[in-house]
Amino acid sequence: MSQTHLFSLPQSEPAAADRVTLFADVILPLPLPKLYTYRVPFELNDQVVIGGRVLVQFGAKKTLSCIVAAVHETPPKDYQAKYILEFIDDAPVVTQPQLKLFRWIAEYYMCTLGEVINAALPSALKLSSESRVQLHPQYLSEGTPYPLSEQEQKIVEALGTEDGKALTFSEVGEILGISSFHKVIKSLIQKDVVFLFEHIADKYAPKVVKKVRLAHHFVAEAALEGLFENLASKPKQLDVLMRYIQRVPVYQNEHANHTGLEKAALTSSPHLSPSAVNTLIKNGVLEQFDQIVSRFPLDEKEGNQMPFELSEAQTKARDQVLELFGQKDITLLHGVTGAGKTEIYIDLIRKALEGGGQVLYLLPEIALTAQIVTRLMRVFGSRLGVYHSKFSDNERVEVWNGVLSGRFQVVVGVRSAVFLPFDSLSLIIVDEEHESSYKQYDPAPRYNAREVALMMGTFQGAKILLGSATPSVETYYQCRAGRWGLVPLTKRFGEAGLPEIELIDTRRNAQQGQKKPSHHFTPELTAAIEGRLSQGEQVILFQNRRGYSPFISCLDCGWIPKCKSCAVSLSYHKNAHELRCHYCGHHEVMPRECPACGSRAIRAMGFGTERIEDDLKLMLPEANVQRMDLDTTRAKNAYQQIISDFEQQRTNVLVGTQMVTKGLDFGNVSLVGIINADSIIHYPDFRAHERAYQMFVQVSGRAGRKGKKGKVIVQTGDPQQPIFDKVMRNDYQDFYEYEIAQRREHMYPPFARVIKITVKHVEERMALEAAVLLTQELVERLGRDAVLGPEAPYIFRIRNFYLQEITIKLSREHTVLKHAKAQILEAITLVRDEKDFRQARIVADVDPM
Repeated sequence: MSQTHLFSLPQSEPAAADRVTLFADVILPLPLPKLYTYRVPFELNDQVVIGGRVLVQFGAKKTLSCIVAAVHETPPKDYQAKYILEFIDDAPVVTQPQLKLFRWIAEYYMCTLGEVINAALPSALKLSSESRVQLHPQYLSEGTPYPLSEQEQKIVEALGTEDGKALTFSEVGEILGISSFHKVIKSLIQKDVVFLFEHIADKYAPKVVKKVRLAHHFVAEAALEGLFENLASKPKQLDVLMRYIQRVPVYQNEHANHTGLEKAALTSSPHLSPSAVNTLIKNGVLEQFDQIVSRFPLDEKEGNQMPFELSEAQTKARDQVLELFGQKDITLLHGVTGAGKTEIYIDLIRKALEGGGQVLYLLPEIALTAQIVTRLMRVFGSRLGVYHSKFSDNERVEVWNGVLSGRFQVVVGVRSAVFLPFDSLSLIIVDEEHESSYKQYDPAPRYNAREVALMMGTFQGAKILLGSATPSVETYYQCRAGRWGLVPLTKRFGEAGLPEIELIDTRRNAQQGQKKPSHHFTPELTAAIEGRLSQGEQVILFQNRRGYSPFISCLDCGWIPKCKSCAVSLSYHKNAHELRCHYCGHHEVMPRECPACGSRAIRAMGFGTERIEDDLKLMLPEANVQRMDLDTTRAKNAYQQIISDFEQQRTNVLVGTQMVTKGLDFGNVSLVGIINADSIIHYPDFRAHERAYQMFVQVSGRAGRKGKKGKVIVQTGDPQQPIFDKVMRNDYQDFYEYEIAQRREHMYPPFARVIKITVKHVEERMALEAAVLLTQELVERLGRDAVLGPEAPYIFRIRNFYLQEITIKLSREHTVLKHAKAQILEAITLVRDEKDFRQARIVADVDPM
C-alpha cells in the first residue's frame, strides 16, 4: 500500500437534508465475542468501504485499527456508539471473499473474528496506539515541495535529523498539546514527510536504494566533453565518470540518464574510489536520489515457456485431473515419491492463468519453497509471489498488496497464504496434503490450511488439487467413497526406480557385541555411508530429535535437570553449551558438576541431530556435513543456503529432522539413513502409525532420483513391526485398509469429528476441578459416549500451566456439528464464569492433529 493511501482526506460536508447517519460494524484485532459498532462522521459517509481499515478508540485510551465488516443505519442498543477517528484506506485491504472465509474460520474453529483478523493481516497493516511515526526517506533526501503548517513543523522538528528516530501517537499528542492530532499525521503522510509503522513489527516503509545520475546540464555531448577535459587531472574521478558512461549510455539515449545507476555499483567496485564518487556528488557532477524498488529482485524477470516436456505418465495423469475437474471440485493426485508431480502442477497452473484466474500453491514447509520457487520463477516470472513467515513484515505487505492489485497471479506459500486477498481463484494446489505442518496449534485460530483451502475453493468456485505420495487417511477415504476424484501416478519420473529398503536390527547388533564407531550408527550404516561418499554420491540422515542429546544425567546419583516451567527434561545443545526446554524456550548454562551430589560425572544421554553431526565429522573428517533443523534454520535465508549447498554438492551429508523428509529433490542422493525409527512409531496418538508410515515413505523418497538406484537403511530395535513391511513393499493400499478398519472400530476420523478441549491453570488441583466440571457440563449436553476424559496429557505442565484434556467425538453431519459446537461454547462459558475458575484458560482445538 502506498503511503498516500494511508489516510483519505475528508470531503466537503453535505447539506443537512442529505445527511444520513451511518454506522459501521468493525472487526477489532482482539479476542472479542462480537463486533463493535461505531458511528461514521457525516463528512466521511462517502468514503466508508467494507473491507477497509478505520482508526477507532477502544476503551479509555487505546487506539486501534480495525476492518469494516458492515455498514448500516442501525445504532447499537446497549451502548452509545463512538465516532470513527479516521479512515485509513479508500479501497478495501480485505476482500469480500476473504471476509466470508474469515467468518467461516471463526465459526468452524470456535474462535473469534478478531483472532482470525489478527492472524491474517501482516503487522504493518495493523495500527494501534503503539504505532509510531518516522521521517520518510524521501523527505530526508529531497525535502517536500508542500508547505508545512505550524503543527506539522513541530512534529518534523521533534523527529529531528537523527536517522531512525520515531514518535508514538501519544508523544505526538503531547507535543501538539491536543487530543485530535490524527489529521496532522494524515497530512504529513500525504506529503511524504513521515510514514507509520507498528512498534512490534518491522518498520513499514518501501525499500529504498540510493542511485546517482549525471547532472542534467552535463548530458549534452559538448558539455560532457568539457567535463572530461576538466577531470583530466583527477584520474580517480575520471574513472568513476567513465564507469558511469559505460553502464549508462547517455550518448546513445539521453533518457537513460534519468533512471541512473545504483550508487553501490560505483562505491562497491574494487577499482573505483568511494570518496571520488562522493566528491562528484558534492561538486554537482552526479546527482544522488532515492528510488523505491521491489523487495523481490526475481519478480522483475519475465517467465519463459515451460522448460520441460511431460512424460507419457505425467501427461496421462494431467489429462485425468482435467477430466475429473469437469465432474468434481476436488481431486487427489496420488503419486509415488519422485513421480514428477511438480511438473504436472506447473502445467495446470499455466492453463489456469490462460483462463484469467488466480492460483494458490500451498506447501507445508518453508524449506520446500526455496527449491520450488526457483523452478516456478523460470516459468511465471513477475507473476509469481511468495508468502511465508520468514519474510519480513514489509515483504509480506508487498505480496498482500500485489495480490490485491493483480500483480501476483500465482502465489506459492505456506499455511498463512490462505489469508491472502484472492478474489478470483480458479485453482488451489495443496502439495504434500497429508502434512501436519498445515495445522496451526497456537495461538487461535487453530486452523488447518488444507481444510481452509477446501472452503476457499467452495466460496470462489476454484478447483482443488491435493497431492501426496502418502495421502491422509481422511483424504483417501473421501476418494474411495467417490466424493473426490483420484488420479494415481505409480512410476517415478525418468529411469529412476523406487529405492531398496534394508532393516537393521539394532538389538541383535548390541547382543552380538559388534564394535562400531558410534553407538547410534550400526556397522551396516557406517559402511554404506563410506561407500556412497567414496563414489561421489550424497547421503541424507534422518533423526526426529534436535539438539545434542534429549537430556543429561549424573552417573553417580541419577540427577536429571528438569524445566522449571514444564514437565520435561532439558535438552543439551552442545554448540551453545546450554540446556534448553523445547516447549517454553527456557535455557540455562550446562553445569560442570551435579547440583545434587557434586559429582562431575555428568553425561549426555541419547542423541539428536547435533550429536549425529558431531560424530559424523569425527568419523568422516574429509566429508562436508551440514545439519538442517530448527536450530540451524532460524535465520531468514538459512533454509535456502543449506539446500543450495546440498544441491551444488558442496555438502556431502545432510543430517536433519522432519525438514529433510518433505518433498526435497536432490539428484545425487543415493543413500538415506533413518537413525532411530522406533521413536516415531511408539507414540500415544491414534494417528501415530499413519504419521510413521508417511514419514518413512517420504524420507525414503529422497533416495535414488534421476536414474540412480537408491538405498534406505532403517535402524530399529523391532524389525517385525508390521508397518515396516508395508513401507518396504510401498503398499499404501494395505496400510490404508488396516488403518481405516481401526478408525471405524474406535470411531475416529473420518468416521467422527474430534474436538480436543484443554484446560490450563497454574494450580494443578484447580486445573483438574475445572476440567471435571466442564466434563460434567459437556456430558449433560452431548452424552457420555461423546465425551472422553478428563485426563492429564503425557506432558502435563507447560509454561507453568497444568493441563487437563477432554476429547469430544461428534457425528460428521453439518447440522449436528454446528449445534454441538454451540453447546460446547456454552459449557466453556459457564465454567469460565465460575468464581473459582476465572483464572483458568480453556482452549478448544477442532480437528487436532
